Amino acid sequence: MKELINNWRYVILLCLTLGLAPFVPEPHIWGKIKWIAGGAKGMELLDWLDFLFHGIPWALLIRLSILKIKDRFFA
Repeated sequence: MKELINNWRYVILLCLTLGLAPFVPEPHIWGKIKWIAGGAKGMELLDWLDFLFHGIPWALLIRLSILKIKDRFFA
């Protein structure tokens, strides 16, 4: 499992598929972020879980980026 979450190709593939799906009319995660930024009025538990589900690949990408930057500059 550790090899998967530290693999750039796998994480980017997750971001481009699960992280952005469905793509039309706008990426789902983007719609959820706008909804939260607008005050999250009317969001229910399922909406928050959906945001978490679509946000996990992006969190993995941010985590991996931070680890690589840390290794490069502070190693």
